[in-house]
Amino acid sequence: MKQKNLKNHFFHGRTIVPPFPQNFDEIILGLGCFWGAERKFWTQYGVYTTAVGYAGGNTSNPSYEEVCSGLTGHSEVVKVIYNPKKISLKEILKIFWESHNPTQGMRQGNDTGSQYRSVVYCNQVDQFNIALTSKDTYERLLAESGHPQITTEILCNKDFFYAEDQHQQYLAKNPNGYCGLNGTGVEFL
Repeated sequence: MKQKNLKNHFFHGRTIVPPFPQNFDEIILGLGCFWGAERKFWTQYGVYTTAVGYAGGNTSNPSYEEVCSGLTGHSEVVKVIYNPKKISLKEILKIFWESHNPTQGMRQGNDTGSQYRSVVYCNQVDQFNIALTSKDTYERLLAESGHPQITTEILCNKDFFYAEDQHQQYLAKNPNGYCGLNGTGVEFL
């Protein structure tokens, strides 16, 4: 396993590990492959920093290879640290819902496996309630466009394990790298 030698964010230079500024919030989101998911958030106004990792599984501190085996149950995720006075959770969830297809179960496009499932992991009850409400809203909008039900897992208090350094801000380091994220084309209102 590659050692996790985490440094500052490659794109903007801010830390990707705690401590973070007081009164900032965090949410953990899985949209499929974490490389493209992270890029969706790091340039957003009000987002302080992002980091990719693994969450929602049954082992501690897994490696990329272990997660890709499908045996750990983890999802590839991005941790988003944001200033709620500059960007709301609803705005973050709008980006989340529109950036991938949350109806595909254990896949995103050609990427298949439990690590590519759609997830929202909250650390506060109010975040959980906002996420559930946003899911219901988006599911209605998707149904009106002929899409099946959302399969996104929404839970609280899931452990986050940082991915290896080479995966952090991968698409900033490798601008022509793979990103298979595609939304449904349905706008979240």
